[in-house]
Amino acid sequence: MLIIWPGCTSSERAVSRSSADWFLPTSQDRIQYPSTYEPRSYGPVAIVNATIMTAAGDEWTGASIVLRNGRIESVGTNVDVPEDAAVVDGTDKFVTPGLIDTHSHMGVYSAPGTAAESDGNEAVKPNTAHVWAEHSVWPQDPQFPLAVAGGITTAQILPGSANLIGGRSVTLKLVPARSVQEMKFPGAPYGLKMACGENPKRVYKSKGGPATRMGNMAGYRDAFAEAENYRTLWEKWRRDKTASPPERDLAKETLVQVMKGNIAVHNHCYRADEMMQMLDLAREFGFEIRSFHHAVEAYKIADRLAEAGTASSIWADWWGFKEESMDGIPENAAILTATGARAIIHSDSGVGIQRLNQEAAKAYYAGLAAGIPLSRDQAIRWITANPAWALKIDNVTGTLEPGKMADVVVWSGDPFSVYSTVESVYNDGWLAYDRAARNPAWRTDFEITRGVE
Repeated sequence: MLIIWPGCTSSERAVSRSSADWFLPTSQDRIQYPSTYEPRSYGPVAIVNATIMTAAGDEWTGASIVLRNGRIESVGTNVDVPEDAAVVDGTDKFVTPGLIDTHSHMGVYSAPGTAAESDGNEAVKPNTAHVWAEHSVWPQDPQFPLAVAGGITTAQILPGSANLIGGRSVTLKLVPARSVQEMKFPGAPYGLKMACGENPKRVYKSKGGPATRMGNMAGYRDAFAEAENYRTLWEKWRRDKTASPPERDLAKETLVQVMKGNIAVHNHCYRADEMMQMLDLAREFGFEIRSFHHAVEAYKIADRLAEAGTASSIWADWWGFKEESMDGIPENAAILTATGARAIIHSDSGVGIQRLNQEAAKAYYAGLAAGIPLSRDQAIRWITANPAWALKIDNVTGTLEPGKMADVVVWSGDPFSVYSTVESVYNDGWLAYDRAARNPAWRTDFEITRGVE
């Protein structure tokens, strides 16, 4: 028998058990809230004579890409166009991978933004590792199709940053759906949202703490130390089976999966000194911080981040709105990249996500203006290949290579130009957005008025 760990593909986390040991009486051993996403049927498509930015090292002019059965069949300057393919003229147009945002609250902070849609922060205690963002996601959030119109095909939806440990994130394919499970990116592992600095201090100072940064750190350590004990307790029970199973604790279950490497940590953290302390915390408890988010001072420790293999999900030029965010510079992404660290441009905004290409362009040109050597391929990776790596889905998306998901954006011109617009978006080969179409492929119930076309 195979037991599949939550959030993982069978090839990643399959555990063999004998037929005599098939029955495990706890629900944590079953697949929890599995993805029910299914690619939409769409015929083969060939985009021809375009400039193609692969995010895999190549930028070709006069190139073509063929999409078939939800995958990239071929791409390059010497591609045979199948007779059965719908041909899209890419003359003077650019093609990139679908854009990926590592930091979004769409669905958990849905439009129109009233209190009724505020479902992103379970701000009841500092550690809420037991909550899952997907259980708040509203698939009818009208921000989703607006993001698609900006070229986004995939996004990580995170809990907010009120808590030291805010809960699990979920990675979504941005497609119409009735339930969040129909949007869940197949095989994508969960993330864990953690937050440093001012937010937990501000929220919990009058609620019993933490009230200081040292209180924050003690809170993380307590939570993981308790989870270590919980892990030992369950491992002993599974080995001995001499009594009833221990009482389940959903928060500790999540942290155990973090320490096992099955859940990736995404850490809201602005200051360089705090990021280094969080790396120490990760070493203490044996887990990986996949990406620091916001990371306004990441450039100060770019060498340490490169050494740790931790990405930085940052803004191009958004800082200065609170004390811990004061020391930002527009060359942040460029310095990280030049030092060998992995930079990502994220949004944390239902508006900013609609122009993520422009945010990457600002960071790219700021680096060039400062004399930092950067390639266009490195810059397009900030919103494609690098976020795919951070979400552990880079084996199937994030670049334009044969065999990968047909997540593709066609631009009217250079995506690093403010004058360029998205003309079409393919998600797994399905035409998810067509600027020229009279009726959009995706309209939420929120947007549709009875009796009005």
